[in-house]
Amino acid sequence: MASLQALRRKITAVKNTQKITKAMKMVAASKLRRAQERILAARPYAVRVRALLERVSQRVDRAAHPLFAKRPGHKVVVAAVTSDRGLCGAFNANVLRKAVEIIREHEARGAQVSVAIVGRKGVDFFKRRPWPIFRQWPGVFDRLTFEHAEDIGQDLIEEYTKGSFDEFYTVYNKFKSVMQQELLVRKTLPLELDPAEAAPNQAEWGGYLYEPSGKEFLNALPQLVYILTYRVLLESAAAEQAARMTAMDGAVKNAGELIKKQTLYYNKTRQAAITKELLDIVGGAEALK
Repeated sequence: MASLQALRRKITAVKNTQKITKAMKMVAASKLRRAQERILAARPYAVRVRALLERVSQRVDRAAHPLFAKRPGHKVVVAAVTSDRGLCGAFNANVLRKAVEIIREHEARGAQVSVAIVGRKGVDFFKRRPWPIFRQWPGVFDRLTFEHAEDIGQDLIEEYTKGSFDEFYTVYNKFKSVMQQELLVRKTLPLELDPAEAAPNQAEWGGYLYEPSGKEFLNALPQLVYILTYRVLLESAAAEQAARMTAMDGAVKNAGELIKKQTLYYNKTRQAAITKELLDIVGGAEALK
């Protein structure tokens, strides 16, 4: 039977942990509110940009711009967008598990695969794995801005133009609600139409009129890629805070249940100790008679 002092220390430790998790939940809720506002504001524009790029990619000469060029697919990069900090439930584990699955699928067809990583948790994970690291961007989510998306996008466009890889896939969590995130896999480069998102009536799109010109539109493609990259980062940032708030809420509740159980056990142990002392006193008094 544990001593009363040890039980008191355990209850105090759990209470302190509960205070920490409750504070982390409140911080995550505050960050989630801001992150949610940012992604809900940016998502409609980013969705239309992606749709425009995918439609245009079907109607232009794919040799007109390097980002439209299709290649054999021998060299593949799989990017995992993770968080910089832990304590967010299965948020990172789901992304990393899916990324490994995609990597093995491409290896099975004979492709040479490397990994790109956003977030310190992904960096820590793949450092202990056999796949070569193509690029890594830790610390992005500390103060996420559009400049981070530009830096990442510039690296990808430069390397793709040089022929460093043929295909680039991104694995990340899309924010749906506080309680739910959706794990997505996107083919980022080359730019092409996703069959799952094709319109039922392709004819309704017809041809495009470019203003000021088609050439200048193609020259602006890198900026549009930055916007899509920024959306991925915003989605992941909001999903991370939602996952952390949910995880910390569960931790607070679990700590409360543990405190109740330990307090009940402490009271029973204390009562048993008092009863034993009374019986010893009564037994000693009886022996003196």
